[in-house]
Amino acid sequence: MKQMFESYSQMIFQLVRRLHFSPVCQAAESSLLAKLRKKTGYTIANCKKALEMHNNDSDKAEAWLNEQAQAMGWAKATKLAGRTALQGLVAVKFTKDHGALVELNCETDFVAKNEKFHKMIEDATIACFKFAHTNLQSKGPVTKMELDSEQLANLNVEGKKLSEVLALFIGSVGENAVLRRAECWKANSKDIKIAGYTHPAPAVPGEYSAGKYGALLAYKQSGETEDIGRQICQHIVGCAPNKIGVKEKDKPAKNSDDETCLIFQEYLLDPSYTVEEVLQQHNAEVIDYVRFSCGEIVETNMPGVEKQPLDTVQTLQ
Repeated sequence: MKQMFESYSQMIFQLVRRLHFSPVCQAAESSLLAKLRKKTGYTIANCKKALEMHNNDSDKAEAWLNEQAQAMGWAKATKLAGRTALQGLVAVKFTKDHGALVELNCETDFVAKNEKFHKMIEDATIACFKFAHTNLQSKGPVTKMELDSEQLANLNVEGKKLSEVLALFIGSVGENAVLRRAECWKANSKDIKIAGYTHPAPAVPGEYSAGKYGALLAYKQSGETEDIGRQICQHIVGCAPNKIGVKEKDKPAKNSDDETCLIFQEYLLDPSYTVEEVLQQHNAEVIDYVRFSCGEIVETNMPGVEKQPLDTVQTLQ
């Protein structure tokens, strides 16, 4: 009787083993692993380990992978913080009365082309755009706020701080990344419009876009002429003026190639006109603008200038 029982048990064990390692089960596990790998972007070894630890529960496995990546990201962010990160992208999102311009840096252009990098900067741009839409309440024609890395890190997207999202990103790509700066704008008057542009990917109102260069523009335009906000932004990106310029105070440069005042520059889309002449033709006026070039040197911590808290804004009079 004992021998029969042991023999029967051995048969059951072999049957279960064959079922467990059958081609159908192996295919199912392989498919689950492939889906988790594609969804998260983590290595096959890590995805396999996560599934084994959580009995092939893909949701729990994904959550565990994200936790591990975030923990690793914090460690890597600290370790890699001193490494130069001047590659990356500038992104913009705007409507007629709100706008956000953001720069995210990384170490290599290869990572800047990564889908995860684009998702990271898109999340940051959306967070800044929402901040501009809900938090900039000061009076005046245009309200602006410039955000640095620390302030950007405290903004929220999908219930998480951007610092947490950035740590997750660093943990997955394995190189330094920095949310460098952002501009958040709000037009407080119906007469003033906001426009944005990025190059080489042109911006569309209401949509996110990114490139190596970007600009935000606040302007007035009346009449039935063509709206030239986008074209002026394109000129600002291409010709990099230092200031708008005042006709009564500033004088054109002797050499047009050295011109730094916006209104005196030859118009990028038609050099036979100056920007001032184009603005006059379209009954338009530039109120303010800002231009980002990815990786450019920007003066920070200037003497006598204190960083604004997130509840403080700058209003253009």
